[in-house]
Amino acid sequence: EILIGLVGSEMCIRDRTMPSLYQCPLMLHTGGLDDVVVKQLHLDVPPADLTEWKEMLARIATRSKTCTIALVGKYVELQDAYKSIDEALLQSCVYHDRKLKLTSIHSESITKDNVEKLLSGYDGVVVAPGFGSRGVEGKLIALEYTRTHQIPTLGICLGMQCMAIEFAQNVLGLEDCNTTEIKPTAANKIIDLMDEQKAVSDLGASMRLGAYECELKEGSKLAAAYGKLLISERHRHRYEFNSQYRTAFEEAGFKCVGTNPETGLVEALELEGHPWYIGVQYHPEYSSTVLQPSPIFMAFISAISNR
Repeated sequence: EILIGLVGSEMCIRDRTMPSLYQCPLMLHTGGLDDVVVKQLHLDVPPADLTEWKEMLARIATRSKTCTIALVGKYVELQDAYKSIDEALLQSCVYHDRKLKLTSIHSESITKDNVEKLLSGYDGVVVAPGFGSRGVEGKLIALEYTRTHQIPTLGICLGMQCMAIEFAQNVLGLEDCNTTEIKPTAANKIIDLMDEQKAVSDLGASMRLGAYECELKEGSKLAAAYGKLLISERHRHRYEFNSQYRTAFEEAGFKCVGTNPETGLVEALELEGHPWYIGVQYHPEYSSTVLQPSPIFMAFISAISNR
């Protein structure tokens, strides 16, 4: 038995290719898609209010400046590996009257000989998250360059951890410092597992996943970005900043400006005397939306725009 259903012409919505993905909801709304859905599902909802969405599209259409950012990562050969970060940057640029010109640079390709050529022309640099040892040395070289050349830099997850390792090596002068993810026998374990994680053999079970609270230090750039001192952000990692080195970092100017209120784990680092050099253990890109871009990405683009 074959059942054939007929679809009325009013239910056929034209789906056109638009210059921007963000124009598609307005295009489908104009075609009557939301009315069809509400009718077919018998929903009792008010008419769609796309005022904010239209204002955002107007911003996209009238941007007059350009922001050049280098994304340093180990998975750049995968088109969507950092899609959430790409979109968070784009969204924040829109609200700063800027078009985003984003260049992905494979961290494995960065050496001390070519780092200036690769990074010197950018307004800002993002050092991306990741797992494992591949490409970490290139991230450390990139971070030393952006730290010493006053280039606004955002480190996310492993990016923050690399910030800590590079600072320990080149500012604190600690020998044989690393993350135990890469070198379990390192003399100075700047990034390490928590004691309760060390007995867990299942990698997934030892990860810190989901949203966790973070207390921000009053007067920090990060607190100014969020406009409050207690935030909640999503995590996806196993290794943590080793709090044994907190005092040494603080005294040298790399301030621990974000901590988890329950565990005391360091969630964010902020370098004094630098235009904008911040690393966060969490993933702010996960909560960034078109109409409400992530506060830290907004602050990052703002720092670039104000230079």
